[in-house]
Amino acid sequence: MTGDFQSDSDPVESESDLVEPESDSESEPEPMATVTLVWRDGREAAVTAGDEPVLDATEESGLSLPFGCRTGACGTCTGRLLDGEVVHERPPRALKPRHLDDGYVLTCIAVPTGDCTVEVGTDVQRDLLVNPWQ
Repeated sequence: MTGDFQSDSDPVESESDLVEPESDSESEPEPMATVTLVWRDGREAAVTAGDEPVLDATEESGLSLPFGCRTGACGTCTGRLLDGEVVHERPPRALKPRHLDDGYVLTCIAVPTGDCTVEVGTDVQRDLLVNPWQ
């Protein structure tokens, strides 16, 4: 038999047989949120975050915040949401339900859903520690 039959495994004969994937260049730009960071000593700074945690956006802006594990387990990066909303990328294991109810967030895994204000610094994390001898 001669080669008049083309199976599915035969190579494509021409470029017109190829299907071009749709380009992502026309997709909407990633929404950006302004995160206002507030320290108890009166300092404030604003950083821009896309689809990234507050801690990452802060570091990309040249600022630093306390952190430890970067997975939401240790609580070193605890902040308190004063305004706006965030979504934790994974369960915030270092926070108890009452802490979440009081607005505490873990900046290492907290992604803003829009503009927000977060109180940050070591004093915020210290609020969660209860010393029974005081």
